[in-house]
Amino acid sequence: MRLRASWPLHALGLGVVRCASWLVPASQRVAWRMEWSAELWHVREVCTPQRGVSWSGEREVAAFLFGAFEDARCLRRVEGAANRGWVMGSAGRCVFTLMVVLAAAYGAALLLPGAFVALHPPEYRDAGRLMLIQSSLAASDTEPTITAEQYNVWRSRSRRMFDGFAFYQVMKQPLQDADGKVVSASVAVASPELFPLLGGDAVSSDVAHGDVLPVLLSSSLWRRRFGGDPAIVGREISLGATRARVAGVVPEGFWRLPGKVDAWVQSPDQNLSQQSVGYVVARVNAAGRYPHWSNSWEMTAPLPNGNSGEFLCVSLADRTRGPFGLFLFAVVLAFLALPATTSLPLGEYRGAPQRLAWGTRLKRWNFLAWKLGLLFPIVYFASLDLAHVTTRIDPIGSEYIQLLAAFSLCLFGLRWVLRDQRERCPVCLRKLTNPARVGHPSRNFLAWNGTELICTGGHGLLHVPELETSWFGTQRWLYLDPSWEILFAEQGVASGSYF
Repeated sequence: MRLRASWPLHALGLGVVRCASWLVPASQRVAWRMEWSAELWHVREVCTPQRGVSWSGEREVAAFLFGAFEDARCLRRVEGAANRGWVMGSAGRCVFTLMVVLAAAYGAALLLPGAFVALHPPEYRDAGRLMLIQSSLAASDTEPTITAEQYNVWRSRSRRMFDGFAFYQVMKQPLQDADGKVVSASVAVASPELFPLLGGDAVSSDVAHGDVLPVLLSSSLWRRRFGGDPAIVGREISLGATRARVAGVVPEGFWRLPGKVDAWVQSPDQNLSQQSVGYVVARVNAAGRYPHWSNSWEMTAPLPNGNSGEFLCVSLADRTRGPFGLFLFAVVLAFLALPATTSLPLGEYRGAPQRLAWGTRLKRWNFLAWKLGLLFPIVYFASLDLAHVTTRIDPIGSEYIQLLAAFSLCLFGLRWVLRDQRERCPVCLRKLTNPARVGHPSRNFLAWNGTELICTGGHGLLHVPELETSWFGTQRWLYLDPSWEILFAEQGVASGSYF
């Protein structure tokens, strides 16, 4: 065979093809380069003369070589799209996304003051023995029903049942903030025994026995009206018509009793108006015969007029509990409601044409366990975030919001977990794609009618009936043997889980 006069140009063209081949994915590079080298030889045979050099023919060859770069870039785009599809629909991507959502929900719980306090609830001293006493006729535990006169009657009598009492009344009073602006604040006028009974030693003795009344500020009021000044203790402020000295700041979330309070004034019992209506907290005598009573019970106690009345005692243990018990209750409700909202079976998965490895069989259930294991903490922290998104919501309202949010998120989360599990290949756990309509409604009595989805790894087909029948009541998975691998783009994926 004689070499053409244009053989240097042909060698240059082969070099261009080799350069373009570096844009091709590595798995297809060798075959692509061989194919384009052969086509380059054919184009040169057709477009250039046997002898001499034809510049018009060389322009045709050059245009052909430019097409090699376009083809290489196209293959890379297709490969990239396939890889992105693999990653986006993979089980690992799903678990990673759930982890990101969990981290975001937990981070929000740490940043929101109310949610942070709910995760680390304050503990009252002997909360199981502390009782909130109110009239048995009260419509709710947030309604003040005990007068200061009634409180003094109980304090003055023998203490066989209770060894400590405290009284407080919530009222609106004008308060002067750090800027001299007068604002309306919810102030609790409390007996000196209240915080020692609860276990909060926030009032130092020198301030409490001064000429002015000691006042405790809530953490939110301290930050909002006094700029979070760390030197606030000992400062005198105007509270109503009196002067008060700041004795301390009550930690966020410590107050779990009825009434939203911005400040607490420690007032001697003799200064309380006998007709003041408020709340009474008592501590059950541990040395008596009443330590094992339930969290709520009724008692008959003397009234100031000498008669007897019925009163309800409610333990503060329920008010100081953490949010986890409420979350568990919402999860139980969600599991009970789940069968009424979605189908529980995951479908029929008949035997594979070749035996699957044990790891392949188990990873499907392992993936389901991962999703459930991440779903529950996501629901827990997200419900706390929604319940405490603002500090203006009272504790009882926050509990209702948390219960509703946890139930809704858990129910819809469980529905998503089951639906996502049904839409994945049992071998590679990728999302099934390319839905195709199969059959007509008239075929329900002969075969089936519904949607067919395919695993792009070549592992099988999923048949989902449009109308459930007694012979085709749920979706069915059809395994494909490795001989189908040649029809799928990702080589080596289809039979990788078999042996």
